[in-house]
Parts: sequence; C-alpha cells; structure tokens
Amino acid sequence: MELSAFTLRLPVAVAITFLSLQVQIVLVSAFTLSPPQSSSSSSSHHYDSYSYSMLQMAGGEGGDKEWSKALDENRGIVPGTFDAELKAQLQSKASKMSGLNPNAKSSVDSKLSANAKLITWLQEQGDVYLSDASGWGEAPHPMAISTETVDELTNESSGRGLLARRSVNQEEELLKIPMSLCLTKASARNALGDNNVLPPSINEYLAIACQLIHEKFVLKDKSFFVPYINVLPQVDEVNPTFTWSEDDLQALKGSPVIAATQSMQMKLKREYDDLLAAPGKLCETHPNLFPKEHFTYENWVWAFTMLFSRAIRLRNVKKGETLAMVPYADLINHSPYSQAYLDARETGDWLFKTGEEEVVLYADRGYRKMEQIYISYGPKSNADLLLLYGFALERNPFNSVDVTVSIKQLLGQTGMANTESNTDTDNTEPVVVDPLAQEKLQFLKRVNRDTTVDFPCYADRYPVEMLEYLRLMMMTTEDTRNRKLTDFDYTRTISAANEASVLYSVIDAIQTQIELYPTTEEQDAAIIKDRGMFRLLSYNQRMAIRHRRNEKRLLKRTIAALEKQIRTRGLDAQDLDRAEGSTLGVVLPGEKDQGKQRTQLEDTFDKMGLPVDLR
Repeated sequence: MELSAFTLRLPVAVAITFLSLQVQIVLVSAFTLSPPQSSSSSSSHHYDSYSYSMLQMAGGEGGDKEWSKALDENRGIVPGTFDAELKAQLQSKASKMSGLNPNAKSSVDSKLSANAKLITWLQEQGDVYLSDASGWGEAPHPMAISTETVDELTNESSGRGLLARRSVNQEEELLKIPMSLCLTKASARNALGDNNVLPPSINEYLAIACQLIHEKFVLKDKSFFVPYINVLPQVDEVNPTFTWSEDDLQALKGSPVIAATQSMQMKLKREYDDLLAAPGKLCETHPNLFPKEHFTYENWVWAFTMLFSRAIRLRNVKKGETLAMVPYADLINHSPYSQAYLDARETGDWLFKTGEEEVVLYADRGYRKMEQIYISYGPKSNADLLLLYGFALERNPFNSVDVTVSIKQLLGQTGMANTESNTDTDNTEPVVVDPLAQEKLQFLKRVNRDTTVDFPCYADRYPVEMLEYLRLMMMTTEDTRNRKLTDFDYTRTISAANEASVLYSVIDAIQTQIELYPTTEEQDAAIIKDRGMFRLLSYNQRMAIRHRRNEKRLLKRTIAALEKQIRTRGLDAQDLDRAEGSTLGVVLPGEKDQGKQRTQLEDTFDKMGLPVDLR
C-alpha cells in the first residue's frame, strides 16, 4: 500500500511488516501531516491549516471524512499555549479593572510571579512534574493555576484555583506531591525541635501553626518553604467568621453560627496564651525560637486561618494518618458534589516501594478544558464552611441548621422534682408536675445526654436521634403503664399520642429558632435581589445575609416536611390526645438563666478540645 499524495511524520510509531503481502501497517499514537516542500518558509499555524485543508479536500464520504475530523479534534497543543492564554486573559481583565482599582494589574502580576516560583520550587525541590509537555515516562500535567476563580452562582471571588489545561478523563491521576514538601507535625518539630521544645504529644494544629509563623515571619525569605508561603492568602482574603468584627457578626444575628464563632475566638485566645504568651510559656522560655514580636496573636489567627481552610487529613500514611498542608494541592477549591479526596500513598510501583510517601489525587469525573477542578472538603454544612473557610454555598446538600431542644425542669431547692408546687418559678402559669421527671433525668444521665441538646435539621429531614430524645421526654404514665422507661425502644413509635406530641414539639422548636432572626426570609431575598445596593455591602455582610436567608429557607422546608408527615400518618386528628403530661416535654429555646444557646458545633469543640480535629 503506497501513500503518494502526502507524507506522514511519525513521532511515535510501531511498524509491523507483513512481507508476503507487502503491506505495512503503522500503529500511530500521535502524528501530524506535512504539506509538500516549499521554497518559502511558513509558520507552524500555516502548516496546521494547510494540512487540515488538504485532508478536507482529500476526504470524501465515509472513512476518510471521519478520520480527518478525528484528526482535527485531537491535534496536539504546543506546550505553553494554555498557560500563555490564561495569563493573557488575567492581565486583560486586570487592565479593564485598572480604572476602578489602579492596583489590579500589579496584583495580578504579583500573583502570577508567585505562582511561577511555586511551580519552579516544586519541580526543583520535589521533582514534581508540572509541565504541559510530555516527559520521559510522564504525561503532560493536566492542570494550571488560576490567580482568580469565581463562584458560578454568587459571582463572589473564591481566590486561586486549579483549571484543566485539557480534557481530563475520570480516574486520571491529577497530581503527586512528596510528603517532604508538606507542613506536618513532624516538619514543625524538626524546624522548632531544639531539645524537644515541641513535645511529641503536642496537638498537630498547634505544632503546624507554630511552624507557619516561624517560616513566614521569622525566617521570611530565608525559609525553605518561602515559595509556598508566598502564595498563601491573607486573613481578609479568606474571612472565616472567627476573624469577623462584632459589627459583621451582628449581620448573622439569630444564626447558631454566632455562638460557635464566639466559642472559637475564646478557644484560640486561650490556646495562644497556654502555649506561647502566658508567663513561663514558649515566648518567655525560648525567645530565640519564639520571639514575641513575631509570635503575636494576630499572626496566630493568620496561622489558624490557613490551617482551618487548607490543612488536609491524610489517612493512608505509614503511621496511620496525619494532618498536612500540601503545597499546590491546597489551591483546589471545594464542591459538595465532588467525590475526589486527597490521600497519601507510598511511592514506587506495585513491585518495588521506595519507602517515601506522596500525596496523590485522582479525577472523580471528566473535566473539559478550562473547567475548574474540584475536590471535597467533606460533608460540611454552610455553618461549618462559613466558620472555618469563610464562604457558604447556595446549593449545599449537606447544609443544616442546629435546633435547640431544651427540656424545662421543675426543680426544688434539693434538686429533686418539685412535688409541693404546681406553679412555675414565676408563679404565673400553673403546671402539672411530671411523675416520670426524676426517672427521665436519670435515664438521660445514664445515656450521657444533657437536658438541653442541639440537633441539626436539614432541608427535608431531621435526625432520628432527635425523635428518640423527644419520645423519651414525651412519655406519660399512660404510655408506661407501670413499666420502666428503660423497657421501651425509642427508635420506634411509642404511641400515636406520643408521636404526635414529638413532631409538634419539633415544629415548635424550629419556629422558635426562626423567630430569633430579626429579619424574614422575604426581606433578605429583597436585599439580595437589589444587586446594585447588595454589591455595596462588604463581603462579610453579603455572606451573612445569604447565609441567614438560606437558614430560614431550610427551616421552613423542614416544617413543611414535618407537617406533611403528620397529615400522612393521621396524627392531626381532632380526637387524638397529645401526650402533654410531661413537664419535661415542653420545648423551649433555652432557659433564660442558662446564658446563650450552645450549638452542636460548639459542643463538638468542647469534646474534641481545641484545635478542632476536623476529619
């Protein structure tokens, strides 16, 4: 078989020759077509166009035409083309904004320079292959850094991100970063480990926070990690709520996020004092390693802003699991719909392992060119995201709002149920004392439950644990009939009256939560709808308004789901007696003399201890 109309240039080919048939079959993995020789020189772009035109003229119906179409779709990209186009787009956008912000272009140039230095550092110090050209045994790296990404629904900036340079296939390997370039507890103890200043038992968050401050503010340009440190954002570029001002927090009034934020602020300050600032602590005992002028509380807050928003829990490491800040990988933004997670593995192939470890990521789906790559930070509610990462999502399947279920107790001076008085403490409302009160309190103590509990409510569902808790609280002597409370299975319906009182109590608790907000969902929606005025608000205020609007919307949907369940199960019948015999079954927003409400997230912080071991 002879190809005389044009010649084939074959960068990679395997030829199998069948001599008896004098046919040469060429298996080609990548090739281009060369036009006839010409005395005049032409650009590579002209060659590509010429080759494609020749194919279109040569191709007719059938195989040739389809072949020429496939060839055009899979023509190779000149290395560096994507990055050059992306850089030009960013600089063009900055130039257009220069009238509003004279520093826009210089800011973009500074970020581009920092990006380039990070890439060079990763390649030189970690042998990380990030080129868009094929290497020896390496495919072109599929991603590129964008200095600015935008939330598609809110049009809010989401900082740096990673984009697909080309089409990416599902399960394709996206990156490999050696653990030696990551910030971990081990690296922190090595950097600040003179005489075990940071003991082996120190919390991972505390250790890495100290190293971040050491690298950025003490070593500065002398730091080995300086190319990575220089791409880390400032606090006001992240804006988690624990860094908000009191005025900004007031925009969240009514939301459980405020209590969690205030708790976080107190914990951070206490940990700072206990480790560094108090008399006899590290800043005083080791001033050379922990100089007070650099280990300030302001820098401590910056370090934890980086940790909470960027640190990754790696599970498959040799020692079990570890917390790490992974350069380059932590530029990837979050999507609740992504199934991709960063993890660690031992380097080498299936037969030979080197003993070293690396962080790896695989694509959970296909991506188109220029599409942003996402990973999952975990199934987090908007309250979690706003508190720790500084943003909330308009569409979040894991969003929830904590609803407080507080059990009203009638206790005498001895701490026992008050059987001598049938009135409340203010003597304004007669109340029947629950004969099961003491037994219920003992039951709660035995199962480690408080009398005031927070439960997360979702858009169309609520936790089974809330129902179990309230079924116990709504038990009456008609339900028990001389049996002990421990004899019942609270994962099942106790009685129709008991179940009705439980569901109505949940509705009452949710309505009480909604009443805590100073504005309605409709008022918040009107503020957001007025785009001109809305954009004049600060980023924190815009986030707060969106967040509280979404919380109210979610709670209303939960009420609708509960009311539908009540109707479907016939629990709204007129002759159905509600089990109101329990004074402990009155659902309240929280006793006034008990102080502020506690959120589920806040209780979790207490159990874990600070820093929060986010997994």
